[in-house]
Amino acid sequence: MSPHVDGKRHVHRSVALGVPLAVLAAFVTAGAADAASGPAQPRVTHTATLGDIPLGAFSNALLPGTVADDRGVDLGGIGSDIYPAGRKGEFWTVTDRGPNGQIKVDGKKRRTFPVPGFDPAIVKIRVCGDTVKVIDSIPITTSSGKPVTGLSDQAGRDEAPYSYDAQTPLAYNPNGLDTEGIVRAKDGSFWLVDEYSPSLVHVSARGKVLARYVPKGLGLTGTDYPVVEALPAVLLHRKTNRGLEGLAQLPDGDLVMALQSPLSLPDGNAGDASRNTRLLRFSPRKRAVTAEYPYRFDPVNVVDPSEDDTSELKISSVVAVGGNQLLVEERTDKAARLQSVRLTRDADILGGPWDADTTSPSLEQLDDLASAGVPVLAKRLVVDLGTVAGVPGKIEGVARVDHDTLALINDNDFGMTDGAGAFDARGRLVDSGIETTVTYVRLPRGI
Repeated sequence: MSPHVDGKRHVHRSVALGVPLAVLAAFVTAGAADAASGPAQPRVTHTATLGDIPLGAFSNALLPGTVADDRGVDLGGIGSDIYPAGRKGEFWTVTDRGPNGQIKVDGKKRRTFPVPGFDPAIVKIRVCGDTVKVIDSIPITTSSGKPVTGLSDQAGRDEAPYSYDAQTPLAYNPNGLDTEGIVRAKDGSFWLVDEYSPSLVHVSARGKVLARYVPKGLGLTGTDYPVVEALPAVLLHRKTNRGLEGLAQLPDGDLVMALQSPLSLPDGNAGDASRNTRLLRFSPRKRAVTAEYPYRFDPVNVVDPSEDDTSELKISSVVAVGGNQLLVEERTDKAARLQSVRLTRDADILGGPWDADTTSPSLEQLDDLASAGVPVLAKRLVVDLGTVAGVPGKIEGVARVDHDTLALINDNDFGMTDGAGAFDARGRLVDSGIETTVTYVRLPRGI
């Protein structure tokens, strides 16, 4: 036998017989450390912040002359949703209706619009180090190219709009949109959801509203774009400011919309106490809702241990992660949990008794869906974001970056707070100090 081979054997024996004591000790130490720390946990890997961009300058660059006075408000609110834009670190986002608040006058809350000329916009961003940069902006406009604005649509259905100090009534605008979820279709157009009607809005690649799909019987008139009554009439019972918020695009092109909160059926008290909301599937090809699924929230103190008010539960984001698989974000303003849900045919309640507002008890009043014969979507908890250090509050947008990573974006409400103290004596914003951030979270078990 070659001495070289024998030498190799000799070396191997040394490793096998001599080194193991040190190696074994290292393994024991590492094992003890792992046992102490437990399995790998979800963690924040990166955070980037949007810089200060005066809202007037931003708006007037898109639609000149729309904002005469931004009252010291910076661009914010782009955290209504986030959707991958195709290149690493780039995302599509969308603002909501703009800066707004509430002030009590004679014991009643009034909805304020400090910058009534603000027009909701689709905003493309890029994460560059610790900074979020705006690289493109698209104003949402009517058929004739006018701003839709974020003002309330209908008297008696939506909150009456007021000036920043809640003293001067503003005009309603049937074109107004409170945009939330966003996805981009293969042809470059966008789909958005809106909280007012509630509605699903199809928008061209340059922001022109192509069609607004609303509940049957809404009777919205006076718009400068096509309105199609295609959604179930039961959605007319949405809570004020709690319409459609989450939006996902499935691989086959179908859309899934999430109703932010339970419907007010048969009344507001029932809606506030309910944990049952709804997901709806829409076919862009058929231009129709093709399925509806009941969705049951976890108890509010499970989602957010600091909260005991069930009415604080909301769905803000839904993300497609497979053929019929979704991530659904259940949240309050302080905490959020992502659930994995599979849409199944046997859970479809579209067109059945639960779509009739005369059904008693209503879907919203049921405490046990299964015992009432209502199909229940099975859920699996993916991550409790409330337990991940570094995740901000009021996460409204979630995007899948890769198999292990999520990008989260928060709604900073344009730095506004409620109450008369939101503005100083000169009518300038007293900023909350809350910034818009994009936060990456790595999940050790994947998505």
